[in-house]
Amino acid sequence: MKTLLSILSEEMGKAFEAAGYDSELGKVGVSNRPDLCEYQCNGAMAGAKKYHKAPLQIATDVAANLESSEIFEKSEAVAPGFLNLNLKGEFVAKILSEMTDDEFFGLERPEPLTMVVDYGGPNVAKPLHVGHLRSAVIGESIKRILRYMGHTVYGDIHMGDWGLQMGLVIYEMSLRMPELPYFDDAFTGEYPAEAPFTVTDLEEIYPAASKKSKEDADYKAKAMEATLKLQEGKRGYRALWERIMDVSIADMKRNYSRLNVDFDLWNGESTVQDLIPGMVKDMKDGGFAYESNGAIVVDVKEETDTKEMPPCIIIKSDGASLYNTTDLATIKDRVAKYNPAKMVYLTDKRQDLYFEQVFRCARKTGLVPADTELVHIGFGTVNGKDGSPYKTRSGGVPRLSDLIDEIEEGMHSKIAENANTKGDNLTEDEINDRARKVGLAAIKYGDLSNQASKDYIFDKDRFISFEGDTGPYILYTIVRIKSILDKHTANGGKAERGVIGAAGSKEEKDLQMLLAGYNATMESAAAELAPHKICGYIYDIANAFNRFYHETQILAEPDEARKQSLISLLVLTGDILETCIDLLGFSAPERM
Repeated sequence: MKTLLSILSEEMGKAFEAAGYDSELGKVGVSNRPDLCEYQCNGAMAGAKKYHKAPLQIATDVAANLESSEIFEKSEAVAPGFLNLNLKGEFVAKILSEMTDDEFFGLERPEPLTMVVDYGGPNVAKPLHVGHLRSAVIGESIKRILRYMGHTVYGDIHMGDWGLQMGLVIYEMSLRMPELPYFDDAFTGEYPAEAPFTVTDLEEIYPAASKKSKEDADYKAKAMEATLKLQEGKRGYRALWERIMDVSIADMKRNYSRLNVDFDLWNGESTVQDLIPGMVKDMKDGGFAYESNGAIVVDVKEETDTKEMPPCIIIKSDGASLYNTTDLATIKDRVAKYNPAKMVYLTDKRQDLYFEQVFRCARKTGLVPADTELVHIGFGTVNGKDGSPYKTRSGGVPRLSDLIDEIEEGMHSKIAENANTKGDNLTEDEINDRARKVGLAAIKYGDLSNQASKDYIFDKDRFISFEGDTGPYILYTIVRIKSILDKHTANGGKAERGVIGAAGSKEEKDLQMLLAGYNATMESAAAELAPHKICGYIYDIANAFNRFYHETQILAEPDEARKQSLISLLVLTGDILETCIDLLGFSAPERM
């Protein structure tokens, strides 16, 4: 079904046309003065110059053609030429009743396409930290939204598993454990299947190696040499790399699962190494790539550029590949395997220029079809209360697992305290389960409610609050709806989608109109790849529902037909809220 605003604009366009004016002037928007009206049309203001008439006269002419409208209860022309509009309760109820009959609540889904969302990007051999939170949370939600719209979407972690960090770890291990067969060039047997280290060991080895490389030029040179030998296929180094990958990926999966994030493709830079020589040759043969100061580059500057655009380096002067190289080869690989209509990349917004170079290079060299959309979503920083990047008390970058623990522990305390106050006899397992679910909502909603490109402050106390614009508040609203419906069914009633009648109060109508805006919200969130729009929508619904709940008799309603209409409204509200939070990547407990 069409979006509510498109239905209203179509009706208003007919009224303009009937009054002798252009129907295109009939665009309707939500009123910015809800104390005066629900919707507004400013078309008369735009038409005044064209028709050489006072805008108020045009608005009055149009309003006269809406007196018998089945949609507008009020269509009032006010100075200097606005049309203030209110909807008929029967019309809104009809929209909602049609939504209840559809699996997707009347959402018109577009032609399905194939897409790839690249939203991981962690380097192996070191733990996930707070900097990996946003790419995982935003990317997972975008993947879910696009799938909900009917598209085939592949989520790819795209690990950093082939660069200098691997050489650093391998070289440091060669110093610490030189007796391992991986470092014995004469060894010809089978390498051990078990890694001679744990993820805890890796978490200590990499920072130590990184620190040494910054202080000792010779150490860094040997680490770079180890990197090159790995990339060239040195047998022992490849076997050791496989063990590093095994241990690292197992740890990544544990951490990502705590965020309810999963990937279809566990690919890394190493996945496309075999494609690089042929890709570089094609770029040279096509006249796109050339040598500059020993490096191989592709010019990506365009005539319309207003600032300097450096060339895209494909191969460094020492013959090594870069992130640019592997990203371009990955694009080539994805086109060959999936031919996606769109590829979406999630990284820190400071990489905007980098992705502009890569995308231009991919297009210029023909790695992607002309109609393939390449999108970079650059996200802001997670900051502490002081406004600077979030740090531990000791000044380090917090591990992602520690940040999750911090939220879950805060939720555990609140839930245990609430249960004790209410006299609920909860087991420790029940408290832990609720703490995990509500804690996840606190983290994800706390992040996703912000526009991706903006920095935000990670405020644990605010995020775990059951009041205000928070994940726990949204869940509290859903649980309240479930509780009412459970009581209704316990009394022999049916809690299912059904016919919804005209609103009996302003609070009920406000809620109904918000629900009627569902498909417009989903279309906008999908088109703009903007989960924050869904967050804003469900926060408005939660507020509207709670106002309605406090002003309305539901289970005590004496009129059975009216009560069933209210129950159907609750079911629809709960279904829409639960659908939305699933798209954001979390779920609601049965009780809180």
